[in-house]
Amino acid sequence: MKQRTFIIVSFLMFFSAALSAQSSKKKLENLFARYYEQECFFNPLQATADGIHTYDDQLQNDGSSEFRAAKTIFYRACLRDLRQFNRSKLTEADRISYDILEYTLQTNLEGLALHLEYLPFNQFTASVPLDLALFGSGSGPQPFHTPEDYRKWSKRMIAFSDWVDTAIANFGKGKRHGVVLPKALVVKMIPQLTELAEKDSAKSVFYEPLRHFPAAFSEAEKQALRALYSQVVPQYVLRSYEKLAKYLENDYLPFAQDQPGLHALTGGDGMYRYFIKQYTTNADLTAEQVYQTGLEEVDRITREMEQNKRATGFSGTLPEYFHFLRTDKRFRPFTSPEQVLDAYRGIYKKIGPHLHELFHHRPKTEFIIKRVDAYREASQAGPFYIKGNYKENRPGIFFVPIPDANKVSTVFYGMECTFIHEAVPGHHYQISLQQEYGDLPAFQRQNALYAYMEGWALYCESLGEKLGCYTDPYQKMGALNNEIHRAIRLVVDVGIHTGKLSKQEAIAYMMAHESISETTATAEVERYMAWPGQALSYKIGELRIKALRDKYSRLQGKRFSLPDFHDAIIKYGCMPLDVLEKYLDAWNNRIISDA
Repeated sequence: MKQRTFIIVSFLMFFSAALSAQSSKKKLENLFARYYEQECFFNPLQATADGIHTYDDQLQNDGSSEFRAAKTIFYRACLRDLRQFNRSKLTEADRISYDILEYTLQTNLEGLALHLEYLPFNQFTASVPLDLALFGSGSGPQPFHTPEDYRKWSKRMIAFSDWVDTAIANFGKGKRHGVVLPKALVVKMIPQLTELAEKDSAKSVFYEPLRHFPAAFSEAEKQALRALYSQVVPQYVLRSYEKLAKYLENDYLPFAQDQPGLHALTGGDGMYRYFIKQYTTNADLTAEQVYQTGLEEVDRITREMEQNKRATGFSGTLPEYFHFLRTDKRFRPFTSPEQVLDAYRGIYKKIGPHLHELFHHRPKTEFIIKRVDAYREASQAGPFYIKGNYKENRPGIFFVPIPDANKVSTVFYGMECTFIHEAVPGHHYQISLQQEYGDLPAFQRQNALYAYMEGWALYCESLGEKLGCYTDPYQKMGALNNEIHRAIRLVVDVGIHTGKLSKQEAIAYMMAHESISETTATAEVERYMAWPGQALSYKIGELRIKALRDKYSRLQGKRFSLPDFHDAIIKYGCMPLDVLEKYLDAWNNRIISDA
């Protein structure tokens, strides 16, 4: 790693010299390109997912002090060079790129100043162990098209051993400094790791690529790769998963915290302030402001739920209505996983004819619906989206967890609004169009800022009627259930991480205000425990986008076009919400001036 640090410092010296010899426009473009190139080096798994295959054989030891120091050096240098440009003289597109990169660098540096490496992964997110299984399955972003692809993946698997050793060392540092995961999360992580340590090659996900060789491979190539994997998988992968599972069970679990939130950790309040800023893109927003917004939204949506209840003719109380929606068999009609998948396919067909009424542009990237892999299914609370890649002919995937088809409800999350959010036109449209827009710098095409991204997807749920959905009052109730779910997150996430709510109080609050089972509520609360602040992004982003839509509709009057507004939002991809508003203000002024 010391050699790599030297390489990065040398790179920075060359970087600055190269900038000085170019025009201002070219300098800026070069800065954007070199930033993204180095980000791919720092995060090679993400690079592979982005379709950049320079680092397909690498897995950075990102928890090591040397690695974190190298990132800090680079981000500071990049920020210094960025601020040499006169922002006021840039084009609109370059100003937006400038603002996005400045925000990203500042936020990354703030995160590096905290000891987040003491919590290297959990059962839900930021999990290299889970990502490695997805990549190694042969159905994820890692390419397995040539023998060299297979050999590159073997090097990545070998590197996992060092990653695990560093993760264990960092967990140990966390124990000593009072920064540890909640017990409720650790007990979920252990069986995940144990399953991934499966030694039977017929069951292990890491042998899947050997079962699906491309037809062009010779028998000699197949034999060589089987021999390679028979050495690498047991020695570096399965042994590492087993080692990690045993460490968590025997050495870490006894020290894991009983409290669910960051407030119980040394420095936890500062961590949570950082996560609020990171996931809302608003440095001035306080935990209390978020909490109060959540309470107000829960009250508003509850009134709409009461109206929905009356419209269906249900005569009981709202909690009784929730119980009816949770338990009545008509809302659990499925007997097989394929029936669940078919129901989502039917929704896709339903909204298709209406998409042109809301969007001028549609993504070229293909889209499919697929069941979640077994090793991940039990810990997933609901469906989710994994981005595709048009250049590699890799589709965006709407993943559906179906551990028991008989228990899948059409109302808990609202199947129609869930599909609109996670798939089309929510994440699939926004992410795919962002990737396909060739005029954006590479870092911007792959950018992910949750307040924008999740705010957009939740906003799309409000378009359900325009997409031919919510004609069934129970599906409309499902949409309201989804919306209040995101409002409840503002209350529960803040409550957990500031100490306002215990885990059980958070679960009870969810069950009192939405149609949700205790099992699902528990899984959701554990998600917020694992991913502090991320749950805030949905409602905060959606409320801002709705406010902007209403603002421009009022200012433009008859000139306002909803498809034009949607295209304007998506045009430059993910950005901080303040940057979005400044850009859209200029867009609005042009429309008014041209009239």
